[in-house]
Amino acid sequence: MPGPVDKDLLDNAYATRELRGLAFDWVPVGIVVTEARVIREVNHRFCSMFGYEREELLDRLFVFLYPSDEEFQNILHRGDKDLGEGNLYWDERVMRRRDGELFWCRVRGQTFTPEEPLARAVWTFADLSEIRRYQPLSRREREVYSLLGEGKTSKEIARELDLSYRTVEVHRARLLKKFGVSNTAALFQSLGDIGGEHVVPSAG
Repeated sequence: MPGPVDKDLLDNAYATRELRGLAFDWVPVGIVVTEARVIREVNHRFCSMFGYEREELLDRLFVFLYPSDEEFQNILHRGDKDLGEGNLYWDERVMRRRDGELFWCRVRGQTFTPEEPLARAVWTFADLSEIRRYQPLSRREREVYSLLGEGKTSKEIARELDLSYRTVEVHRARLLKKFGVSNTAALFQSLGDIGGEHVVPSAG
């Protein structure tokens, strides 16, 4: 993992006002540039968050950073509609570090190619570990929780995950029971609240 910024490099960047590269590498949020969900570039924070060296991440399909292949596939096109309309998209999801630890991330995305949202895009990843401790949930429980956090109803979640309404309600009930709460709002409070809209309209 990277150490402190080299002083000569820092001084030169400020003297010449060539600060974009410095900002990309050292901004306090993980950044990854993708092409068809293949990692093309990352910054220091992203590497340290996931526990990999830059060279180990480049040109790899994103799937290995997810808890399972199924979760990668289920979330793959979740933001396509909003990104395709020129909006910024965000959600909160569980990711996997190199050592196998699972943790919650807030993910934000911007596509460069609205006509094909995942063709070329840039994403930020914020580690939520300090405010939301990961709880041992099943894959379906994580998916249902994440979609509930987007404000979706059980019927909408059932359609998105190709499940029956009753199955979604069973997963929702298990989440409530597991955390000893009586409703969805209390569930989010127990795990760390998700608030606000998940789509940021384009300023244009």
